[in-house]
This record gives sequence, C-alpha cells and structure tokens, in this order.
Amino acid sequence: MTVLPRPLRAVIPIFVSRVFVPGSGVDEDPVTGSAHCVLTSYWAKELGRDSFTAYQASARGGYLSCRLVGDKAVLSGQCVTVVEGVFHLGR
Repeated sequence: MTVLPRPLRAVIPIFVSRVFVPGSGVDEDPVTGSAHCVLTSYWAKELGRDSFTAYQASARGGYLSCRLVGDKAVLSGQCVTVVEGVFHLGR
C-alpha cells in the first residue's frame, strides 16, 4: 500500500519528475520551470493532450499546471522568486 501526502491525493499528476545538476552545484532543484517547459512539450505529444498537472518530487516539491499553446509551454502554480534579471539578446 502507498500512502500519498494529502495534496497529492487531491491532484493526480500526469507525470512526476526530479532534476539533479550536481556539476553546477545543485544537488536537487526543488521545482524547475525550465525543465518542465521541455517536459510539457514532450508529454503533450506523447499523450495527445495540451494540458495536465505535473509534480516535481523533491524535498520541497511542487505541482505545476502545464499547458502547451502552439510551440510555447505555459506553466502555472505557486512559486518563489529566487533570481530576477534582464536578458539582452544580440541581433
């Protein structure tokens, strides 16, 4: 028998992920938006769906609502800002 944490019982994710980047000093990323952009595109094509819920199973963990709109992944959920910045792209 598997006992799921209370929030997981309410929302069943389509996929569960974990992200490790030890070479960059990140033993495990709590919830990774950039990874889920790629995963949203992959799972949308695999499942023939354009929206679903994902869960990143780290110690802090978190749910993401994932939606594929054209070639763009739209992610939503509760978040914590850890860095802000501006990108300057050359032409």
